[in-house]
Amino acid sequence: MLNTQISLFEYPESSQQSHDFISPDLDSYDCIVVAFSGGKDSQAALLHLLEEGADPSRIELWHHCVDGKDSDSPLMDWPVTEDYCRKFAQSLELPIYFSWKVGGFLGEMLRQDELTKPVCFETPDGILKKGGTGGKRSTRRKFPQTSASLTTRWCSAYLKIDVASKAITNQERFSDRKTLIVTGERAQESKARANYKRFEPHRVDRRNGRSKRHVDHFRPVHQWSEEDVWAIIERHSINPHPAYRLGWGRLSCMTCIFGSKDQWASVRKVAPDRFVIIADYEAEFSCTIHRKHTVNELANQGRPYDSICDSLVEVAMSSEYLEPIFIKNWSMPSGAFGDNAGPV
Repeated sequence: MLNTQISLFEYPESSQQSHDFISPDLDSYDCIVVAFSGGKDSQAALLHLLEEGADPSRIELWHHCVDGKDSDSPLMDWPVTEDYCRKFAQSLELPIYFSWKVGGFLGEMLRQDELTKPVCFETPDGILKKGGTGGKRSTRRKFPQTSASLTTRWCSAYLKIDVASKAITNQERFSDRKTLIVTGERAQESKARANYKRFEPHRVDRRNGRSKRHVDHFRPVHQWSEEDVWAIIERHSINPHPAYRLGWGRLSCMTCIFGSKDQWASVRKVAPDRFVIIADYEAEFSCTIHRKHTVNELANQGRPYDSICDSLVEVAMSSEYLEPIFIKNWSMPSGAFGDNAGPV
């Protein structure tokens, strides 16, 4: 069971950063939505809220399925991630809602002279589908490019940010209420993320509009180091996502476009079929993800992570997560403090 009884004054000093920042009053919000990837930073953000005394009955987790729910050819997500997130939520007795773009990553990438597809999201009352009827018909047919620009790196914008926004704006339960959106970006991850504000009105906030939809955005671990993140996970004996034990340093997509040479070499070893599909699409589009190098060239220059083994691959590539969420003999996963390849 999650330990929420530790006093703040018993925490390691490194976890008590930026004393000049006053956290928002968590009790003032009707709903706290935690964007939950299953990775270390979103876990740390959630655990920190609980340690700070946030009311669990007001918290819900949201997970965006990048490959969608109806894709015949999953390309990006770790197969185990969805069920890992589901089991995590169950273990902490928190609700979790999944959302996705119809057709997922592949459907958006292969869009040709058509509108972008609708967004689906789970709600307490069922699944809603919104969008996909406006805008202009256009053609994409290329991978997102490695860039801080969300226009160029369209995967984050179309498959996560826009999905979350539609899920908020299309649910009446967020009108005339005060909602806190919590995400796990950290300044240590990139120069771009270092410039994010820790607390600000969310992009869908309309507190002065007709709906009186008050939505704030809070990044509680923004100033944390990776040491702080792993410390709170260890403190609560959380079994990390299998990707970290395979050697990945960050949990985004398994085939994240920001993958390093070693990460692409590891993808080729862990999921060779997916790797070939990506390489073939690069050739078909005549446009590589990294512009200067194909994924094959990157993988050839890299080395698979030493911690990759058949038993861990089986866990990570399964659609069902069968391991415990809480473990007694916690140990640092091999990917910790390692390859920092991921979204900027």
